Amino acid sequence: MNIQELLNRTDRFAANAGCRITEVDEHHAVAEMTVSAEHLNGGNVCQGGALFTLADLAIAALMNNSGQLTFGISNNIIFVASAKEGDRLRAEAVHITNHPKIPSMEVRVTNQTGQLICHVTGMGYRKSLPISE
Repeated sequence: MNIQELLNRTDRFAANAGCRITEVDEHHAVAEMTVSAEHLNGGNVCQGGALFTLADLAIAALMNNSGQLTFGISNNIIFVASAKEGDRLRAEAVHITNHPKIPSMEVRVTNQTGQLICHVTGMGYRKSLPISE
């Protein structure tokens, strides 16, 4: 089973938030979601945690695509625009460095028009264990 199928099945938190991995290869990973009423905060825009979950799923797919179990150890998110109900969001993760033990990634979350919603950087730690179901 490839990492896309595995995480779409086993990352229950992301799945319950409406996030889904749509692409993964050795260079990038993409996760997508559509903003629903359940994602909105008190200001009637997409809650930051929902945006982070989407970006984190893309990071997890790219980091774990190596076949080694990799956990996030540090992330930073910068919000630059609001996402609204009905927006189709795309989070694309790419390597900053694919270090064998401490990989780092960057993610751009954009809406259906290509507008940047947030930018996320992440760092992981690769264990000496294979990823498993």
